[in-house]
Amino acid sequence: MSSERTEVLVRPGVETDLKALTDLYNHYVRATPITFDTAVFTPEERRSWLLSHPEDGPHRLKVAVEVDSQLILGYATSSLYRVKPAYGTSVEVTIYLAPDAGGRGIGTLLYKSLFEDLALEDLHRAYAGITQPNEASVRLHERFGFRYVGTYREVGRKFGRYWDVAWYEKEL
Repeated sequence: MSSERTEVLVRPGVETDLKALTDLYNHYVRATPITFDTAVFTPEERRSWLLSHPEDGPHRLKVAVEVDSQLILGYATSSLYRVKPAYGTSVEVTIYLAPDAGGRGIGTLLYKSLFEDLALEDLHRAYAGITQPNEASVRLHERFGFRYVGTYREVGRKFGRYWDVAWYEKEL
């Protein structure tokens, strides 16, 4: 294996990414408590999720792609925080990396691109819920200026146990 760093492009997610993004997300559904979804999705079931993240506006989908292979290494989103209108200037952000893409700076590239785009929108706060423990995610969010605001204790049950979710916020 070569030790050369591969070139990574961050771009908006598009409909042709749907299968790869679904496969990536399903890894986390099956193998981790990071998402509280408990059943895997088909690409068709995830289509509305993808389409809810257009190239512009406050709800974005950014995809990190290895330039040579076009392999998707991860994605970041900003999504509706809550449905009531007064929450309109808040977003919830998430990031998912391919299982072998951690520790390569991919998360940093994704969030850098996402937050540059969000700076152009009428937004006030970003929120991130991090299932505990997840030190890598905590470090990434703190590096981008998120601060800890509290923990929902044992808020989700998956794999036969309860999980805490720590909440972080960032001023936009």
